[in-house]
Amino acid sequence: MNSEIGKWLIVAGGLILFAGLVVYFFHNKLHWIGNLPGDIRIERNNFKFYFPITTMILVSLLINLVLKIVRWFN
Repeated sequence: MNSEIGKWLIVAGGLILFAGLVVYFFHNKLHWIGNLPGDIRIERNNFKFYFPITTMILVSLLINLVLKIVRWFN
């Protein structure tokens, strides 16, 4: 192992901590996540199916943006 892996683990831990704090303190403001137009939800008597396609695309775009900004500063 080298110190580069340690740096990335620290960054990843900081991002997870930040995400946890945002969810903990602003959970009542984030109710729209998972209920966006385009998220597929099927509910029947004994069956529930939920596929958050729009939410996954939005999260993917945000992650890509953060990674591009990190790479730009390196």
